Amino acid sequence: MMCGGCSMRVKTVLSSDERVDSVVVNMLMGPRRCELAERLTDCGFPTKKRILGVGVGENVRKWKEAAARKEELVVRNRNRVALAWTLVALCCGSHASHILHSFNIHVAHGTFLDLLHNSYVKCGVAVTSLLGPGRALLVDGLRAFRKGSPNMNSLVGFGSIAAFFLSAVSLLNPGLEWEASFFDEPVMLLGFVLLGRSLEERARLSASSDMNELLSLVSSQSRLIVTSIEDDPSESVISADTICVEVPTDDVRVGDSIVVLPGETIPVDGKVVAGRSVVDESMLTGESLPVFKEKGLTVSAGTINWDGPLRIEASTTGAMSTISKIIRMVEDAQGREAPIQRVADKIAGPFVYSVMMLSGATFAFWYYVGSNIFPDVLLNDIAGPDGNSLLLSLKLAVDVLVVSCPCALGLATPTAILVGTSLGAKQGLLIRGGDVLERLAGVDTVALDKTGTLTEGKPAVLATASLAHEGTEVLRLAAAVEKTASHPIARAILRKAEALDLEIPSTRGQLTEPGFGSMAEVDGSLVAVGKLEWVHQCFQYKSSELDLKDLQARIAELSSEKALASNYSNSVAYVGREGEGVIGAIAVSDILRQDAKSTISRLHEKSIKTVLLSGDREEAVGEVGRVVGISGESIRATQTPEAKSRFISALQAEGHHVAMVGDGINDAPSMAVADVGIALQLESKENAASDAASVVLLGNRLSQLVDAIDLSRATIAKVHQNLAWAVAYNLVAIPIAAGALLLPSISSIFVVTNSLLLRLHSPTSKSS
Repeated sequence: MMCGGCSMRVKTVLSSDERVDSVVVNMLMGPRRCELAERLTDCGFPTKKRILGVGVGENVRKWKEAAARKEELVVRNRNRVALAWTLVALCCGSHASHILHSFNIHVAHGTFLDLLHNSYVKCGVAVTSLLGPGRALLVDGLRAFRKGSPNMNSLVGFGSIAAFFLSAVSLLNPGLEWEASFFDEPVMLLGFVLLGRSLEERARLSASSDMNELLSLVSSQSRLIVTSIEDDPSESVISADTICVEVPTDDVRVGDSIVVLPGETIPVDGKVVAGRSVVDESMLTGESLPVFKEKGLTVSAGTINWDGPLRIEASTTGAMSTISKIIRMVEDAQGREAPIQRVADKIAGPFVYSVMMLSGATFAFWYYVGSNIFPDVLLNDIAGPDGNSLLLSLKLAVDVLVVSCPCALGLATPTAILVGTSLGAKQGLLIRGGDVLERLAGVDTVALDKTGTLTEGKPAVLATASLAHEGTEVLRLAAAVEKTASHPIARAILRKAEALDLEIPSTRGQLTEPGFGSMAEVDGSLVAVGKLEWVHQCFQYKSSELDLKDLQARIAELSSEKALASNYSNSVAYVGREGEGVIGAIAVSDILRQDAKSTISRLHEKSIKTVLLSGDREEAVGEVGRVVGISGESIRATQTPEAKSRFISALQAEGHHVAMVGDGINDAPSMAVADVGIALQLESKENAASDAASVVLLGNRLSQLVDAIDLSRATIAKVHQNLAWAVAYNLVAIPIAAGALLLPSISSIFVVTNSLLLRLHSPTSKSS
């Protein structure tokens, strides 16, 4: 499918079958779950079977092949456009001598410019353009017309071939004295159209996700447990009689036991039967703080095990696992039909038929009637020196085709889109295509995730409290113990110590109790960092209950001064030292973005409604919403990825145009379902949300959201101006097509110039 006209034709073909209840056609994904492949192929749209319900391994292979095909297509399109515009440059070179003559610079005969002006050379350039870079476009246009579904390529093909044919007849038959040379027309026309098609194709390829980040969350291999005797898994994760075998995740069945080591991705949904650890579940809930897991608790595929080994009994595998469901939701949502189709593509079929009928009517009128009613017209140079009515009729018929060829109509959208997306890139906005700008310009509701969107998305040290030491001493000891750990709280402590330029001492005898804390020898004494109960037990004879309560109160007070509230997603790590007991505490939490409140305010000024969706608990979500200015009825807490997606769909059913802003895989389904998905490019982790996002805020600033909306509205305003000019031009130019062969260039120049004026657009206010 080449354009919106093609997709509408596909939909018509499928809808005409009485067995079909509904049809969804998408330019990115094609028709979904369609069994009428033979009929579509007969109508000019080759199809192939799609395999459904495949496992993890098959999906991995499919995504890698799709990425390779896309890269190959990008290279092929780039080479084709480069050749087409080399030929355009040669055509422009043939006119250079005229320009030089106007400056009283005369080119001697036999020079390269003089050679380019030769009609036979022009003919060769035109043949190269038609049979080279333009061949696929012309073949597609003619095939589409023959199948009864003409598109913009059909009109380009007829105009190019007609101009070339008339020029070739004039060149090869000098005795006719027609003096008709339109060899430049097909070259220029194909160059502009191929450039526009290449820009649109690149945008479509960028918008259709490779699933690279989603793929990183899928574990294709699992460590299956095979036991020689009946053992008790509650005793240990792996016993002496246990044998582990690596197998494809697709081969794991419900009830099988697998082992997941620290740092590995959990491959299946299941229940912990042995071991203790903390698990990063941000891909489900969006919360960056790890979650403690022990026997009896459930884990999900795609989450990451941090501290200790876990033995898991599989409960859901393959296509039914949590991560597979999320990926399938993203794919299905990306395959939905876009709510708005391009105006130029919508009118492609009727426009082609209308122009061809007008061209035929022009020939018939001037050949059979016009030359008799208006005999003076044969005295015009267009009719040749002998007043040939056939030449006059042919020229005017070709004029209608060439003048109405969709140069300006085809350039109206891609030129504005090119300028808009390029300007966006300079502002740190990755916008994947013109359809994205079109939908973003119409957004009236913005749904936002909390963690990583309104907040920074990574744990940071909020405060440090101590009973008898400086806060930096507590932080220095904790950083020494945690420097070999990889979980988010440990990294937050290390970042804070490095920011303060603290000298972190070396350690000996590292010991980790998964889910509770770590201990090591620092400066000759044992130091423990972890949960209060565990650290207190390590040094229970040295810490009084009164001191502990005082420490808890102080860290809570300090945290609430810097965080939104004392109950706002805080995690406290306590520090103890041999001979002293518990000596201090470190509060770690996610913090609000500096530009969160101002961004919400700017959206409200533009009459855009804001909604807060989060997987976190109600108290934390409600407090964040209150601080940034989102009303209580627009706040939804404890939302699963499926619940977020359903809520977005409900808003759309009410007639709202919704943009979803997020940063993680838990936001991917709702971002794909939304009219526009917007992802922040976090510095601290891979941005899995970008697979489902059509806009990426590369600067990792929430304020860029408003900049993107402003830019989209300015760009689409230019598109509408260009389309209005192109349509008005055709309405005027076609009736006066005789002698108006320069009008296509004038129209294109206006459209391109108007689009370039978009460069004057600047953000309404500087991003924070």
